[in-house]
Amino acid sequence: MKTVLVVAVALIDTDGRVLLAQRPEGKSMAGLWEFPGGKVESGEKPEDALIRELNEELGIDTWASCLAPLTFASHSYDDFHLLMPVFACRKWDGIVTPQEGQKLAWVKPNALKDYPMPAADIPLIAVMRDWL
Repeated sequence: MKTVLVVAVALIDTDGRVLLAQRPEGKSMAGLWEFPGGKVESGEKPEDALIRELNEELGIDTWASCLAPLTFASHSYDDFHLLMPVFACRKWDGIVTPQEGQKLAWVKPNALKDYPMPAADIPLIAVMRDWL
């Protein structure tokens, strides 16, 4: 089974809310909510991939020094295994704006359980609730 490396972030605003993005129609797992991020390209460090993805998906800029390792997810789907380091980020430049037509929601950690998520993201809810 192929292992796919992706990276995600708990983007945390000044009110302690975490950003979720809804997967748009036409993508796998459409309609589910997830932490922003994406695939790590060949030769790319996870932090660099996350900085790139945040700019592409949300129109914001951040730096590796603002990304704190938080946890990781490891989950087997039917046709691949997902490995996902997750970072926390409280500092960025710009206004979070959906760049790919996705819906966004700022959510208190205790309310994350109210959003349907991909299976790999569900165990992260407890981490967010307990550590943020």
